[in-house]
Amino acid sequence: MQVGTGKSILNGIAIGKIKVYKKKDTTISTAEVEDTAAEIARFEEAQAKAIEQQTALYEKALNEAGEDIAEVFNIHAMMLEDDDFVDAIKEIINGQKMCAEYAVKTAGNNQAAVFAAMDDPYLQARSADVLDIAQAMLDILQGTDTQSVQGTEPTILVAEDLAPSETVRLDKSLLLGFITREGSSNSHTAILARSMNIPALIQCKDITEEWDGQMAVIDGYNACVYVDPTPDLLKSLQKRQQEDRKKQALLQELKGKPNTTLDGKTINVYANIGGIGDVGAVQQNDAGGVGLFRSEFVYLNSKDYPTEDYQFEAYKQVVETLAPRKVIIRTCDIGADKTVDYMKLDHEENPALGYRAIRICLTRKDFFKTQLRAILRASAYGNVSVMFPMIISLRELRDAKATLEECRKELVAEGKKVGEVEIGTMIETPAAVMIADDLAEECDFFSIGTNDLTQYTCALDRQNAKLEPFVNPHHPAVLKMIQMTVEAGHRHNCWVGICGELGADTALTESFLRMGVDELSVNPKSVLPLRKMIRSIDLSK
Repeated sequence: MQVGTGKSILNGIAIGKIKVYKKKDTTISTAEVEDTAAEIARFEEAQAKAIEQQTALYEKALNEAGEDIAEVFNIHAMMLEDDDFVDAIKEIINGQKMCAEYAVKTAGNNQAAVFAAMDDPYLQARSADVLDIAQAMLDILQGTDTQSVQGTEPTILVAEDLAPSETVRLDKSLLLGFITREGSSNSHTAILARSMNIPALIQCKDITEEWDGQMAVIDGYNACVYVDPTPDLLKSLQKRQQEDRKKQALLQELKGKPNTTLDGKTINVYANIGGIGDVGAVQQNDAGGVGLFRSEFVYLNSKDYPTEDYQFEAYKQVVETLAPRKVIIRTCDIGADKTVDYMKLDHEENPALGYRAIRICLTRKDFFKTQLRAILRASAYGNVSVMFPMIISLRELRDAKATLEECRKELVAEGKKVGEVEIGTMIETPAAVMIADDLAEECDFFSIGTNDLTQYTCALDRQNAKLEPFVNPHHPAVLKMIQMTVEAGHRHNCWVGICGELGADTALTESFLRMGVDELSVNPKSVLPLRKMIRSIDLSK
């Protein structure tokens, strides 16, 4: 038996034969070409086809993994049209008189190296995306069909690395799990694995080609793989896998049941979504509503400012489909690690503390009003609430509310249908916590964004992997701020929810219930496990 170790992407067990996937090496000519114009034309044709491919992958990912994950391929399509990338390719063709394949490969490697050298782990992980789109064009230029990564039977896939496009193309029915030598937990491939519930191990340096065809077990709980396991170990891990499956089946039996503790306290359990692609998961996992609709994905999906009608249709489809369930739409939270070229935001040394979210909206009023009008129009088709992110002052909340009311009056004057909406405030900073009593008098609800609240309270950059040893997700200062927010909200008849990662942390569920938290909004797949935990708690003890 061999044991390989790495970094686990998903707690789970995968058992089956290994298939080692080795990418085919292709030779690229380094000879000078005579007709550079013909090579430019070949490149542009490959570029157009690659963009079409990314669009098709977007649709496949949308159906299998949801809007947030599918967005990867919209980003890929935009990368393929990036002026710097395209100019670099054309310059190599014209200036060095090289073929299109050489230019694409060289420009792709150079741009990937730029990302890999960055300090931000999220941006470092984008290196793999650049290599992915460059390979897509190379396959087209060389007339190489996308290789069949899998065979005809379910296997554990082993590879040096897997690009996001390769991961999405995989037949999920034949994929038991995967192991890669390279990779990052921030990579889109890792995100895809988690969203599709596939046990995976990355950064496993023990991989060898001799593993091909051997029986193996991925143990996601202990971040290792057992190749040719002993009969006793195999039997033990098969039992653990069966227990996991039974737990999943039992969770399905909780559908339709209330989120009520043993002593009778009920709490709302909602889901976080990025768009219409996530609505199916909301329904399948029986969430009571949407506690966080990340509207910025409407902007990230667009190559230019989305129009009012475009946004209205996006919101209306979600609201109408889920009616009468509540849908809380967070206004645009662009900035920090989420940017779009067309907004032309300046580079900032510290974007997490910079020009983002409500700060953009209140200084670009036409931009803000376009979204608010779309949300108000969608509110006529279901149960809509609106909440403002990154509020740190009473003035900001009042300005945002005034703009919302201005939009309402305009729409009524135009004869357009508008529904009633609750108004909420995100509590994401210590400043918001300290003035929570004042904010509560001006709104209907609070939603605590624990990811940013932890970042700003503890002065720990969420994106910096080097700081992981210093992160305490249960930091007493953060829990105290949550308690203070709940108490302030309730003093002014303002209900309080949590929509950050801590909401799904079942180790804290009882603490949140005892604090008086009214609602928890989590990833759709966490809804039923959270319901199970709530129904096991007795607050009377």
